[in-house]
Amino acid sequence: MELVLERGDLTTVASDAIVNAANSSLLGGGGVDGAIHAAAGPRLLEACRELRRSTLPEGLPVGDAVATPGFDLPAAWVIHTVGPNRHAGQTDPALLASCFSRSLDVAADLRARTVAFPAVGAGVYGWSPDDVAREALEAVRSWDDANPAAIDEVRFVLFNEPVLSAFERASADARASLSVRNS
Repeated sequence: MELVLERGDLTTVASDAIVNAANSSLLGGGGVDGAIHAAAGPRLLEACRELRRSTLPEGLPVGDAVATPGFDLPAAWVIHTVGPNRHAGQTDPALLASCFSRSLDVAADLRARTVAFPAVGAGVYGWSPDDVAREALEAVRSWDDANPAAIDEVRFVLFNEPVLSAFERASADARASLSVRNS
């Protein structure tokens, strides 16, 4: 698996799947979630409402993931995951790591070969970029070790320079098992 780190806008990435840092309601919000809903168009909200009506009436649990079509996005799929909210006392790093590994599970089920992630949890949910980078990269490395050749590329599309720098620092440890390049 190749790992790519870049600063940019996740909603413009041409990838098989992009990951949405969603809230458990799946009905949109601020930050990455709001940007993805706006770029994907109103059919994304309708697909999320259908998930709530059918399989997720209580919402998507923290650390889990589910997919919808990408609609007006350049990505075929949006994989929604809910990060743990440190401000609400959800401080278990395993829940944060689960966001990344469960998203990759869903991507593999969809036969997606390329997946683009934001820094899930590093925004309003209060996780430091360094913690997110460490947990994300370790989760991706472990997932790739357990599922070799399942996904060709994981791209982290990060919204600002400090978050990108945190991922670059953390990637030094991941370089032994992943091919890392900065875009």
